Amino acid sequence: MNLDDMRIFVATVDAHNFTAAANRLSLSKQFVSRRVMALEEALGVQLLIRNTRKLAVTDLGQEFYERAKRILGEVEDAGQAMSLGRSGPRGLLRVSAPMSFGMLHLSPLVAQFLREHGDVRFDMELSDRTVDVVGEGFDMAIRIGTLPDSTLVAQKLVDVRMVACCSPGYLRRRGRPAVPADLERHSCLLYGHGGIVSWDFVVDGVVKGVEVRGPLRANNGDLIRDAAVAGLGIVRLPDFIVADALGRGQLVPVLEAFLPAATSVYAVYPQHRQSSVTIRAFVEFLRKHLRKKLAA
Repeated sequence: MNLDDMRIFVATVDAHNFTAAANRLSLSKQFVSRRVMALEEALGVQLLIRNTRKLAVTDLGQEFYERAKRILGEVEDAGQAMSLGRSGPRGLLRVSAPMSFGMLHLSPLVAQFLREHGDVRFDMELSDRTVDVVGEGFDMAIRIGTLPDSTLVAQKLVDVRMVACCSPGYLRRRGRPAVPADLERHSCLLYGHGGIVSWDFVVDGVVKGVEVRGPLRANNGDLIRDAAVAGLGIVRLPDFIVADALGRGQLVPVLEAFLPAATSVYAVYPQHRQSSVTIRAFVEFLRKHLRKKLAA
């Protein structure tokens, strides 16, 4: 067993098949398949279940994958630490980020970071789904809002203001909510997936959740904003998503006196990547530039 075989196995699990892994590694499919088989023979266990459409990972394979990811990350971090004085951040950084935030703010910053650090490569996934950072092989993810309990390391990048708003036409038809409890009789446009949605407001000096319902739920803030502009209901979204529509008068704020001061944007990454020179450099870069642009 060697590090190259571990890298091939990890790439295969990340890609879900031999062909995609081979393309990512610039190797032949046959070579990748042979090296994974050799790794299984060396370990004396079956790591993958092969079929014609997609690979499945055995329980032992998943355990080995997670350990291999940690080992490879530590090896890369050690190499980066030794070469930092000569070359600075380097290597591949797989990052997941929300779609709207990524397009509006990460896109120019990633380009700038690449110009400043020519030995770094990015593999970006912009999606509003919450990825499994460790299980899906990401080095880092950007998260907005309250973080669930997790073993991931969380670094706050910037605070952003939340805005509750709707179209002028909606206000004319349905009236303006005076207090958060009034939202029970309003159509609210919901960001996220399944289950009860609760919006936080400050009532009598205490942050309280108000359950909201409405005709539309989606996991993309731009779609929800556009539905609000069309007059379908009230939204509660980060300022960076609705700022332009507010500036043009397509949306108007409501319940401003009851909104909490801000929510936060975080970079999260696995504990075993805390010593990564590249991750640390990118996190500090994002913190510096996002606070200039977005500080609430």
